[in-house]
Amino acid sequence: MNALQLLPVLVVGLAGSVHCIGMCGGIVGALSASAASPAAAAAAAPNSASAASAARTVIPIAVAQPARPLTRVLAYNAGRISSYMVAGALAGGLASGAQSLSALAGVQLGFYWLANLMLVALGLYLMNAWQGLALLEQGGRVLWQAAQPAIAPVMKSLMPATRPHQAYILGALWGWLPCGMVYSVLLTAMLSGSATNGAAVMLAFGLGTLPMLTGLGLVGARLQRALQRPPVRLACGLLVLAFGLLGLYRAIGGFTPDWMNTLCLTPQH
Repeated sequence: MNALQLLPVLVVGLAGSVHCIGMCGGIVGALSASAASPAAAAAAAPNSASAASAARTVIPIAVAQPARPLTRVLAYNAGRISSYMVAGALAGGLASGAQSLSALAGVQLGFYWLANLMLVALGLYLMNAWQGLALLEQGGRVLWQAAQPAIAPVMKSLMPATRPHQAYILGALWGWLPCGMVYSVLLTAMLSGSATNGAAVMLAFGLGTLPMLTGLGLVGARLQRALQRPPVRLACGLLVLAFGLLGLYRAIGGFTPDWMNTLCLTPQH
């Protein structure tokens, strides 16, 4: 795998990140919002103790300030992308092991078809033309809900995530939230041939989603409203749909120039 082959994955992440508004927008916005300021409590403390100040000496203490919103948002996204990379490594490693056992190129070709069909479904979903991908997400939510007794207390203990390490752990947990877009790219990671390549695919995808979610965390509702406009979703959906249709066309041998084989992941025959 070369770096050029990761470019389409990054573009899919960038275009598909309008879907992330519903999945991650709320928590990213919460990270940028100011938590209850410890500094304000410290400032109020001398006033409440003014009656006793004559009788005792008040020693001012330095109160740790929350990390800046950008730092928290970036830490959250670093945790989220780390989880994507772990999932990609698992997908790439498992597929590599299965391929070495079966030595069936048809299995890899089948995953290639499935990966591009998922991109077609994602494009239609982003365009609000077909909601079939939501059914897959609902299946994943069953597992997510089953894990809530273990996950929910941890996430609650991390909020408000005023420190970068808290935001990172929160993002790492949130990275496993059921998401049809992530599933579609994980199928591409399975085609990568190894755990390292699978992690690289998911890293490229995560970096593609980074600008949108970082901007969403810093700007908030204004960007969210802009990205939910039908023309924006239509344009992003058409781009992802084009990637999927092009992949399917290549799968039947209709379009395989050398430059396309260099740019895109190609199943081994």
